[in-house]
Amino acid sequence: MGDNWYSRPILYAANLKRTLDFYIGQLGFDESWRYDEGGATQIVQVERLGCELIFSCQDRMKAGAGRIFISLDLDVLEATRRDYEAKGIAIRDGYWGYKTMIIADPDGNELFFPYPADHEG
Repeated sequence: MGDNWYSRPILYAANLKRTLDFYIGQLGFDESWRYDEGGATQIVQVERLGCELIFSCQDRMKAGAGRIFISLDLDVLEATRRDYEAKGIAIRDGYWGYKTMIIADPDGNELFFPYPADHEG
């Protein structure tokens, strides 16, 4: 990895099965690895095209407090939106200095997909 920074956010989930059903079954992520302890899954990492997210149920009180920005090229963002809308995934539009597409996971963690600053749509 050299001089580059590499990071993966950790989001807390109240129910890992429900979270994985959403991210894998709905949003198209793949499971990368998991950590089990005492016969139960405690931590799972998912990824989609280089976007890696770690979910932990070790501190359920923190569930739903995360916000992740995921930047995509405009054509990929628009195709992703069409795909998610066709699947019935709840999407809302927001503004955070620029237009964003927002998806909340079952715990309330938010995925913010920013549009280019000059986007009119």
